[in-house]
Amino acid sequence: MGKHISYEQSGVSIDANDRMVRQIYSAVASTFSPRVIESKDGFAGMFRLDYDERLFKKNYKNPVLVACTDGVGSKVQLAGEIKKFDTVGIDLVAMSVNDMLVQGAEPLFFLDYLAVNKLQPEFVAELVKGVAAGCRQADCALIGGETAEMPDTYAPGDFDMAGFAVGVIERKKIITGRIIRKGDVVLGLASNGLHSNGYTLVRNICFKRAGLKMTDKPEALGGAALGDVLLEPTRIYVRPLTKLLSKYKVKRVVHGMAHITGGGLVGNIPRVLPKDCNAVIKKSSWPRHKIFTFLQEAGPVEEAEMFRVFNMGIGFVLIVAEDFADSITKKLTKFGEKVYRVGRITTGTGEVVLK
Repeated sequence: MGKHISYEQSGVSIDANDRMVRQIYSAVASTFSPRVIESKDGFAGMFRLDYDERLFKKNYKNPVLVACTDGVGSKVQLAGEIKKFDTVGIDLVAMSVNDMLVQGAEPLFFLDYLAVNKLQPEFVAELVKGVAAGCRQADCALIGGETAEMPDTYAPGDFDMAGFAVGVIERKKIITGRIIRKGDVVLGLASNGLHSNGYTLVRNICFKRAGLKMTDKPEALGGAALGDVLLEPTRIYVRPLTKLLSKYKVKRVVHGMAHITGGGLVGNIPRVLPKDCNAVIKKSSWPRHKIFTFLQEAGPVEEAEMFRVFNMGIGFVLIVAEDFADSITKKLTKFGEKVYRVGRITTGTGEVVLK
């Protein structure tokens, strides 16, 4: 009989996992609200939908749960390249909570899944700190997660992440886009840049075609390091939009919303448009982030393809009643957003028309 073999000798360390759990606990706990029922070492997270404490009372009459899942895509490879892991966790949260926000839902809690070649507690702790930071921005609790050490599946240095969010909305307040009508105004909220979409094309342009490195500082980016611009985290729109929607308890002034991810404005706005309406978008109505001009020229990439792949500087869209467009703009600006009147709704066939 040969020598005994252990799990660790096969490539998986239980001790490293225990150290990792201890390191991430404070970051995770920083996202907890009074609605979290804490159970350290529990097998599942617990969260109260209704609660009756005097200071935090919030009960629902006809609650509808809303769930989303997403990843960060090949942006994680760029993070691994320069060993900067504290921002992609924010991206992970943003991709799901911004999606559920489209229906008007309030994010409640979040879970993450991390897959790595080798479990290095400090590295995983950085990733989870980013996830926790995103959860704090979105006012949702990080109540569980999983880290999988899979040396036979992932190459050294490779990793991937996925996120799962659950939110809630009163049934009568669900925003579907059905009441969008001719004359409505399309408002765009500024993005932070690329957010988390189109990175396969970005990597092709920057590294294969242009031969750049993450540390390079192209003049077209105003002297900023390429890596810093590419890893700028996705903007989370939860707080300003939750505040905005709470101002209109009876009137339905926000008729539809869209999170501008893969597919850009032309691919995402039609998902909420009625079949007899078009959204006419004026491309010159907002300033274009330098990264988009840089990529288009460095590619080169056709204008139509840019708008089909990237958000082009608008990360979230609201379609609102014309009479309330100015007041909504003022409110969102007060809440810290850059807001642009980017278009109007016309009769049509459920498409976006770029002008």
